[in-house]
Order: sequence, then structure tokens, then C-alpha cells
Amino acid sequence: MTEAFAARRSFLPRSAGRSYSSFTEKLADAANKLQSYISSSNDPYLNLSIEDHILRKSPADSTVLFLYVNRPCVVIGRNQNPWTEVNLGILNAAYGTHKRKDSEPPGVGTVDLVRRRSGGGTVFHDEGNLNWSIICPRGDFTRDTHAEMVVRALRKLGIERARVNERHDIVLDQGLERLACDTQNTHRTPYTMKEGALPRPLKVSGSAYKLTRQRALHHATTLLSSPNLHNITQYLRSPAKNLIHAQGVESVSSPVANIGLNVQTFQQRLQEEFATMYANFGTPSIVKTVGDDYLNIPDIRKGYDELLSEDWMWSQTPAFTLVLDSKDDIGIEMKVHHGVIKSLTFTNSNVSDKSRAALCTTLVERKLQDIRKWTPFLQSRIRSWDEGLATVATRLDQLLPVSGLPKR
Repeated sequence: MTEAFAARRSFLPRSAGRSYSSFTEKLADAANKLQSYISSSNDPYLNLSIEDHILRKSPADSTVLFLYVNRPCVVIGRNQNPWTEVNLGILNAAYGTHKRKDSEPPGVGTVDLVRRRSGGGTVFHDEGNLNWSIICPRGDFTRDTHAEMVVRALRKLGIERARVNERHDIVLDQGLERLACDTQNTHRTPYTMKEGALPRPLKVSGSAYKLTRQRALHHATTLLSSPNLHNITQYLRSPAKNLIHAQGVESVSSPVANIGLNVQTFQQRLQEEFATMYANFGTPSIVKTVGDDYLNIPDIRKGYDELLSEDWMWSQTPAFTLVLDSKDDIGIEMKVHHGVIKSLTFTNSNVSDKSRAALCTTLVERKLQDIRKWTPFLQSRIRSWDEGLATVATRLDQLLPVSGLPKR
């Protein structure tokens, strides 16, 4: 827990506990079929924990809209590998554990690394990106329903090039010629071109999903006015990607763009579109702002602590193998299962037999999260340090760094 938060928490009024309890009670009230919330916090770990609380506590037949904006962060899917999806070396620079080279992009300040609870690919969030989340009955869920709602909101703000594509993402068509088109069709615009034709549509929103027995969560980004658009690809380009054979979900890279709208303007329009779409439920029974102090709700705090834990971030990673073949690299194959090194195999490696044995003794059954910096870690544990070991350590520092998580 940060000192600032601890201080703020110590001055909470005695009635605060009741107000937090009241939030959960209203959220769970079966009479509240339509609810809408906006977060005033930019903490990605908290916003995802509030979102999960809404998913689990809201009535099974209710529909809930939750909107939030996060500080700069890279968010990976539950079943993804951070070493293949993220340039962790640049993230490390934000935490002071990596000296930026001239060839690297300028940092945008502290960039958090977050593993969410839903599937899908890796995305970059910042203050120019509005995240929208719909929690609804599972039987009402389709992958396009609420993306279409967002497109309707965008078009009412003059963004006529917006549509839902075949991957259920929202894109802006880049066609140069305006053709006749049904303006009610959320999957085509006057500028839609044939599949594969240039210029390609630009992605402005990607979705992820989580399904429970009774409920469905559909959440997505919306790139409105990100100041970091030119840096996003650098953060999402891992130097180890082509060297790792992995299970799990890989992200699909797409060219992206800003829509060019103010966050508050779009936020209001989306709330209005949500209310219109579900007008048969009446007006939303709850329209409320939630914020940092909701971390005092025990259930939300529990989810927050889990997202910030090293085990959640690293041990959730599906099995993978790092292959550094002898022809082009150092001749080592490392197998990792749930963040734990299970084996090291050497093929035509320049590492001596003695050093190979020392590496196996030091690393096998070790969690990657316990290593962080390979060179000092190995130097402190292997007495007979030599050039071969130095080469191995340097290469692993490049490919398998462990980025620090924020202090709580």
C-alpha cells in the first residue's frame, strides 16, 4: 500500500464503511435492472477489480455499463505470455531498472504491466483512451451487440467512417471515394473497401470477453486522443517473440489510429446510447461515480491485491520454450511452465560442462520472477564465473527480463 493511500485511508469518516456496503447492496439489488458507473480513478488494477466486482455482484438479469480511463499501462490477456507480447526492457526503464539506449523510443513515464482476468490480446492504455465495459446476462451476449452500440454513438458524434469489422473490432475505414451505403448498417460505411484493398482500415477499439455461468463481460478500448500513439508499437514489440515457442493466445497486430474525440464528450454520448438501447428497461436506476476510495471494499481490495501479485502476473503464463539455437545464438533451450524453469538443454554451446551443471543447479525449478536481473543473480550464485556464463546472462537479460510491479 502506498503511503499516500494509507494516509488518505486513515482519515476516512466512520460512516465510510456503510457507504461502501451500500454500493454493493445497490449493485446487487434485483430491482436494479439497468445500471451505469463511471470511475474517477486512473488506477488500472483498481478499475479492473471494480469491474470484476460488478460482474460477480450484479443481478443475473441486469445490464451494467462501466466506463474508466487508465494511466499509461500495457494490459495483457489472462492466457498470454508477457515475454512474447511486451517489450519488458522498456517497461523496466520506467522503474529505473534499465538504462535506455539511444535506439529506443523516449519513455512516456511510468508504464504499468497488468494481466487482466479476461482473454484476448495485449493493448496499451493511457489518458486518451476510454475503456467501456458491459456486463449482461450470458444469454443476451453476442460479440457484436455492444460494439455496434459504440459505433452508433461514434456516428452520432460525426465519425461516419466507424464500423464493426469481421474480427468484432471497431475500425475507421480509409477509402478515398464516398459510395452509397445504408447508414444504419454498423458493419459498413460509405468508405468501406473490398477485403485486402488499400488503404487498410485503422483499428480504434479492440475487445475482450469473460463468460461465467450466468453472466457475460464484454470490455474494450476506444482510442480517442492518445498522446502516445507513436510509442505503442514499441511497447508491444518483444525482442523474444520469434525465439519463444508458446502455448496461449497471441495478439494480432493491426495499424491503429486516434478517433479525434474528447474523452468526456464521448463518455457522455456513450451513456446516452446505452440508455437508448435499453430503454425498455426504463432509465438506468443507478448512475454513479466510483473512485479510489472503493479500494476499501474488501472484495475489491482482494481482487486488487491479486492483480498486483507477482504470482498472478508471471505464474499465470502458459508453458513456453525459449530456443536459442547454436547456429545463431548461444545453444540453450529453456522450458518454462507457469513461470518456473523446468529444464535447460545445451546444444553445441560454448558453455563449459562445469558451467552447464552450475546453471542447471541454479536455475531449474526457479521462478523467473525471483531472478529479475540475470547477470547479478547468476554472478552471486556461481563462483567460477567465466566468459561463457557472462554471454548467457547478457542474452537472458535481453530476452527474459522481469518488470517490477508498482509498490502497494
